Amino acid sequence: MARFENVKAVDDRLDPFEGLGCEDRLKKHIVDGIKKNLDRHIEDALESYEPLAIINDILLDGMKTVGVLFGSGKMQLPFVLQSAEVMKAAVRVLEPLMEKVEGSEKGSILLATVQGDVHDIGKNLVDIILSNNGYRVVNIGIKQPINSILDAIGPSKCQVIGLSGLLVKSTVIMRENLLEMNERGFSNYPVILGGAALTRAYVEQDCQDLYNGRVFYAQDAFEGLRLMEQIGSGNYPEPRTVAPVEVVEEEVHERPQDQGSPERLPTHRLPGSDPALYVFDGVKSDVQPVAPPALPFYGARKWTKFDIFELYKYINPIALFRGQWQFKRPDGMSQPDFNKYIDDQAGPIFERMTRELASLMEPRVAWGYFWCASEGNDLIIYEEDQTTKRTRFRFPRQRDMRRQCLSDFFQPIESGIRDVVGFHIVTVGSKVTEHERGLFAAGNFQDYLYTHGMGVETAEALAEYWHKQIRQEMGFGAEEPDDKKLLFSAKYHGARYSFGYPACPNLEDQKQLFELLNPGDIGIELSEEFMLVPEQSTSAIIVHHPEAKYFNIR
Repeated sequence: MARFENVKAVDDRLDPFEGLGCEDRLKKHIVDGIKKNLDRHIEDALESYEPLAIINDILLDGMKTVGVLFGSGKMQLPFVLQSAEVMKAAVRVLEPLMEKVEGSEKGSILLATVQGDVHDIGKNLVDIILSNNGYRVVNIGIKQPINSILDAIGPSKCQVIGLSGLLVKSTVIMRENLLEMNERGFSNYPVILGGAALTRAYVEQDCQDLYNGRVFYAQDAFEGLRLMEQIGSGNYPEPRTVAPVEVVEEEVHERPQDQGSPERLPTHRLPGSDPALYVFDGVKSDVQPVAPPALPFYGARKWTKFDIFELYKYINPIALFRGQWQFKRPDGMSQPDFNKYIDDQAGPIFERMTRELASLMEPRVAWGYFWCASEGNDLIIYEEDQTTKRTRFRFPRQRDMRRQCLSDFFQPIESGIRDVVGFHIVTVGSKVTEHERGLFAAGNFQDYLYTHGMGVETAEALAEYWHKQIRQEMGFGAEEPDDKKLLFSAKYHGARYSFGYPACPNLEDQKQLFELLNPGDIGIELSEEFMLVPEQSTSAIIVHHPEAKYFNIR
């Protein structure tokens, strides 16, 4: 650790391996993520070590150092992935030179994203870390029903099952999967659960309480690595004897900078799962409807002509650099120093990715305006004649605080006034997703992370950009903030609420959105679990009321 913990960027004019012995050269390749001369140094090592010994005793020791540095906050995730790239390249050289020895692997795990969930970045990061730390990983992909998972576990001869999912609904599916495993006699398999919507309490208390075997929570890929080591040795803590947690107790916070991606919800609570939240008891909030704007046009339109470099200006750098790419402020570093570090490290990467991915981004938008009126917790959408009811959305209401509901921001049906509501759905297409999957398959892990983050945040930027166009069409363009940073904190007239968040939590409502906007014309489909495909897409209901801001439901 002392040798490597203060490693800096390598100066190409100097030999970074000068004075190092054979083992330390290979470890430095791993810890510093240096591919140059890797093959030559492996050849040197083969004069003294067997290929398996080089992997198990030298390279994996380097990856262990990487894990410790990451855990202590001294190494950022992108550089961990760079180390994993070097590890994979080294193993690729050594594998043909050694015979397959039964039991030589440290352990094995079957990984899957659960049914209905199309997200795989978290699962793939686990794959990268485990497979480059001596474990055999069988990654069967996204949207996997429990039957497919259990059908694969026998032939794969894996010891552990790992289930991933980013949607809040995925946490419920995980729970159902565990019950199914009980019934079908598969509870002898340890299960590791991971995903942004999970909490440790939900997994270690509620899920453990219902599963006959052992179930573990992995907050990140390195905790997954630690758990695999503990499971392999049998040295893990016994389940806690605590009361199970109710899934609906925790509050979900809606963050303006993430309003377009319901998969980023930070707790396991299933929004809107309590029917009482949808019951209208006649007690409304103190929000008073305002005069509606002029209807820009009735119905839906689409737009496909964009300058991608103009859209890049609407990317939120904090969401990209710190959220997607996971550059974290090390302990003891001041905020000004960290800001400079981010500019120096992430800035050039961003500039490179904007150029490299420009031709892969296919920004497209479908949007529209409709007559509407509120009725209790419902928002009624009318045909162009303003009389015939076309569809209806039902939203949850706060039990306390201001008792807000999205319907409160619109004229009530008894007023006789028809209000105006907007909707939009945006995508940057499937090419960037296909490209990122190719990078993962090829072992280009660092660029895989960067590309995925760029795809997500470019879709968010498109949503932010088009919401601005909608505000202008509604007549609020003069109220726009000058500073783009104020856009990222929603300092403008009205708000956009994405389906899946607390104010409009039901992803099923996107079926009605599709009927209104017909986004199939711009290449967006709806999955069986009402998720948008391609993944880098987002939708929203646009509320013009000046008091409309993000609020929680509880």
